[in-house]
Amino acid sequence: MRILISAFIIIAITQTVAARDGIYRLKAGDTLEIWVEQDPNLRRQVVVAPDGRIAMPLAGHLRAAGQTPESLERALAGRLQKNFTTDVNVTVILVNSAEPEPYATIYVTGEVARPGSFPITTPTTVLQAIALSGGLSEFAAKKRVHVRRSEKGREVLIPFNYRAVETGRDMSDNVRLKDGDVIVVPERGLFE
Repeated sequence: MRILISAFIIIAITQTVAARDGIYRLKAGDTLEIWVEQDPNLRRQVVVAPDGRIAMPLAGHLRAAGQTPESLERALAGRLQKNFTTDVNVTVILVNSAEPEPYATIYVTGEVARPGSFPITTPTTVLQAIALSGGLSEFAAKKRVHVRRSEKGREVLIPFNYRAVETGRDMSDNVRLKDGDVIVVPERGLFE
Protein backbone atom coordinates (compact mmCIF):
# COMPACT_ATOMS: atom_id res chain seq x y z
CA MET A 1 0.00 0.00 0.00
CA ARG A 2 2.87 2.42 0.83
CA ILE A 3 4.50 1.71 -2.53
CA LEU A 4 1.22 2.47 -4.30
CA ILE A 5 0.77 5.75 -2.42
CA SER A 6 4.40 6.76 -3.06
CA ALA A 7 4.03 5.99 -6.77
CA PHE A 8 0.82 8.03 -6.93
CA ILE A 9 2.52 10.99 -5.22
CA ILE A 10 5.45 10.88 -7.66
CA ILE A 11 3.05 10.77 -10.63
CA ALA A 12 1.02 13.64 -9.13
CA ILE A 13 4.08 15.85 -8.70
CA THR A 14 5.31 15.04 -12.22
CA GLN A 15 1.92 15.89 -13.74
CA THR A 16 1.76 19.17 -11.79
CA VAL A 17 5.17 20.26 -13.11
CA ALA A 18 4.23 19.22 -16.67
CA ALA A 19 0.93 21.12 -16.47
CA ARG A 20 2.70 24.30 -15.35
CA ASP A 21 5.12 24.06 -18.28
CA GLY A 22 2.31 23.23 -20.74
CA ILE A 23 1.34 25.36 -23.68
CA TYR A 24 -2.14 26.84 -23.86
CA ARG A 25 -4.37 25.30 -26.50
CA LEU A 26 -7.25 27.39 -27.83
CA LYS A 27 -10.80 26.11 -27.32
CA ALA A 28 -14.37 26.99 -28.25
CA GLY A 29 -15.51 30.17 -26.51
CA ASP A 30 -12.05 31.76 -26.28
CA THR A 31 -11.90 35.42 -27.34
CA LEU A 32 -8.92 36.32 -29.52
CA GLU A 33 -7.47 39.65 -30.64
CA ILE A 34 -5.99 39.33 -34.14
CA TRP A 35 -3.69 41.94 -35.69
CA VAL A 36 -2.34 41.97 -39.21
CA GLU A 37 0.54 44.43 -39.36
CA GLN A 38 0.19 45.06 -43.10
CA ASP A 39 -3.52 46.01 -42.90
CA PRO A 40 -4.91 47.76 -39.76
CA ASN A 41 -8.45 47.18 -41.12
CA LEU A 42 -8.01 43.46 -40.39
CA ARG A 43 -7.53 44.06 -36.66
CA ARG A 44 -10.44 42.47 -34.80
CA GLN A 45 -11.66 40.42 -31.89
CA VAL A 46 -13.09 37.01 -32.72
CA VAL A 47 -14.61 34.26 -30.62
CA VAL A 48 -13.74 30.65 -31.34
CA ALA A 49 -17.06 29.12 -32.46
CA PRO A 50 -18.52 25.96 -30.87
CA ASP A 51 -17.24 23.98 -33.87
CA GLY A 52 -13.70 25.21 -33.06
CA ARG A 53 -13.32 27.53 -36.05
CA ILE A 54 -12.89 31.26 -36.53
CA ALA A 55 -13.72 33.46 -39.53
CA MET A 56 -11.30 36.09 -40.76
CA PRO A 57 -11.67 38.38 -43.81
CA LEU A 58 -9.40 37.33 -46.69
CA ALA A 59 -8.54 34.10 -44.84
CA GLY A 60 -11.97 32.50 -44.58
CA HIS A 61 -12.86 29.93 -41.91
CA LEU A 62 -10.10 27.98 -40.23
CA ARG A 63 -9.74 25.68 -37.26
CA ALA A 64 -8.48 27.41 -34.11
CA ALA A 65 -9.45 24.93 -31.36
CA GLY A 66 -6.55 22.73 -30.35
CA GLN A 67 -3.95 25.12 -31.75
CA THR A 68 -1.63 27.37 -29.80
CA PRO A 69 -1.89 31.12 -30.49
CA GLU A 70 1.49 30.87 -32.27
CA SER A 71 0.38 28.04 -34.58
CA LEU A 72 -2.82 29.98 -35.39
CA GLU A 73 -0.65 33.01 -36.28
CA ARG A 74 1.27 30.86 -38.78
CA ALA A 75 -1.94 29.40 -40.25
CA LEU A 76 -3.48 32.86 -40.67
CA ALA A 77 -0.30 34.27 -42.20
CA GLY A 78 -0.25 31.39 -44.69
CA ARG A 79 -3.86 32.04 -45.70
CA LEU A 80 -3.38 35.82 -45.95
CA GLN A 81 -0.01 35.81 -47.78
CA LYS A 82 -1.54 35.60 -51.28
CA ASN A 83 -3.22 38.99 -50.68
CA PHE A 84 0.01 40.88 -49.87
CA THR A 85 3.30 41.54 -51.65
CA THR A 86 5.39 41.54 -48.44
CA ASP A 87 5.64 38.89 -45.75
CA VAL A 88 2.53 38.94 -43.58
CA ASN A 89 3.01 39.50 -39.86
CA VAL A 90 0.04 38.22 -37.79
CA THR A 91 -0.34 38.43 -34.02
CA VAL A 92 -2.92 36.42 -32.07
CA ILE A 93 -3.53 37.26 -28.42
CA LEU A 94 -5.82 35.36 -26.07
CA VAL A 95 -8.06 38.07 -24.59
CA ASN A 96 -10.39 35.90 -22.54
CA SER A 97 -10.37 32.16 -21.96
CA ALA A 98 -13.68 30.31 -22.17
CA GLU A 99 -12.87 28.49 -18.94
CA PRO A 100 -10.87 29.82 -16.06
CA GLU A 101 -7.45 28.25 -15.95
CA PRO A 102 -7.00 26.01 -12.93
CA TYR A 103 -4.82 27.70 -10.38
CA ALA A 104 -4.05 24.38 -8.75
CA THR A 105 -4.29 20.66 -9.29
CA ILE A 106 -5.06 18.43 -6.35
CA TYR A 107 -5.10 14.65 -6.13
CA VAL A 108 -7.36 12.25 -4.25
CA THR A 109 -6.39 8.61 -3.80
CA GLY A 110 -7.58 5.62 -1.85
CA GLU A 111 -11.10 4.72 -0.77
CA VAL A 112 -13.12 7.24 -2.80
CA ALA A 113 -15.54 6.74 -5.69
CA ARG A 114 -13.31 8.37 -8.35
CA PRO A 115 -9.65 8.74 -7.37
CA GLY A 116 -7.54 10.95 -9.59
CA SER A 117 -6.33 14.47 -10.28
CA PHE A 118 -8.68 17.44 -10.10
CA PRO A 119 -7.88 20.89 -11.53
CA ILE A 120 -9.46 23.53 -9.29
CA THR A 121 -10.23 27.13 -10.18
CA THR A 122 -11.46 28.36 -6.80
CA PRO A 123 -10.21 27.88 -3.23
CA THR A 124 -11.14 24.33 -2.24
CA THR A 125 -11.15 22.56 1.12
CA VAL A 126 -10.44 18.91 1.88
CA LEU A 127 -14.16 18.15 2.28
CA GLN A 128 -14.94 19.78 -1.09
CA ALA A 129 -12.15 17.79 -2.78
CA ILE A 130 -13.56 14.55 -1.38
CA ALA A 131 -16.94 15.56 -2.80
CA LEU A 132 -15.28 16.20 -6.21
CA SER A 133 -13.96 12.64 -6.12
CA GLY A 134 -17.45 11.25 -5.57
CA GLY A 135 -17.24 10.84 -1.80
CA LEU A 136 -15.82 8.17 0.45
CA SER A 137 -16.40 4.49 -0.20
CA GLU A 138 -17.98 2.26 2.42
CA PHE A 139 -14.51 0.93 3.28
CA ALA A 140 -12.89 4.32 4.01
CA ALA A 141 -11.16 4.94 7.33
CA LYS A 142 -13.00 8.22 8.07
CA LYS A 143 -10.82 9.16 11.03
CA ARG A 144 -7.46 8.54 9.30
CA VAL A 145 -7.74 10.63 6.14
CA HIS A 146 -4.73 12.91 5.61
CA VAL A 147 -3.31 15.45 3.19
CA ARG A 148 0.26 15.07 1.93
CA ARG A 149 1.80 18.43 1.09
CA SER A 150 5.27 19.37 -0.07
CA GLU A 151 6.61 22.44 1.73
CA LYS A 152 10.15 23.67 1.15
CA GLY A 153 11.25 20.27 -0.14
CA ARG A 154 9.80 18.34 2.81
CA GLU A 155 6.64 16.28 2.93
CA VAL A 156 4.12 17.40 5.55
CA LEU A 157 1.17 15.27 6.68
CA ILE A 158 -2.01 17.12 7.65
CA PRO A 159 -4.56 14.89 9.45
CA PHE A 160 -8.22 15.13 8.48
CA ASN A 161 -10.92 13.54 10.64
CA TYR A 162 -13.79 13.19 8.18
CA ARG A 163 -16.19 11.99 10.88
CA ALA A 164 -15.57 15.11 13.06
CA VAL A 165 -16.04 17.45 10.07
CA GLU A 166 -19.05 15.52 8.80
CA THR A 167 -20.86 15.92 12.13
CA GLY A 168 -19.73 19.55 12.55
CA ARG A 169 -17.87 18.84 15.82
CA ASP A 170 -14.48 20.03 14.58
CA MET A 171 -14.02 21.97 11.34
CA SER A 172 -10.35 22.87 11.98
CA ASP A 173 -9.11 19.90 9.90
CA ASN A 174 -10.96 21.16 6.82
CA VAL A 175 -8.01 23.18 5.48
CA ARG A 176 -7.75 24.89 2.11
CA LEU A 177 -5.76 22.90 -0.39
CA LYS A 178 -2.67 24.02 -2.27
CA ASP A 179 -1.35 23.05 -5.67
CA GLY A 180 -0.02 19.49 -5.65
CA ASP A 181 -1.74 18.41 -2.41
CA VAL A 182 -2.60 14.72 -2.27
CA ILE A 183 -5.55 13.58 -0.15
CA VAL A 184 -5.06 9.99 1.00
CA VAL A 185 -8.12 8.04 2.16
CA PRO A 186 -6.89 4.75 3.65
CA GLU A 187 -8.90 1.56 3.92
CA ARG A 188 -10.38 1.03 7.36
CA GLY A 189 -9.15 -1.76 9.56
CA LEU A 190 -11.18 -4.74 10.67
CA PHE A 191 -12.29 -3.18 14.00
CA GLU A 192 -12.61 0.48 12.90
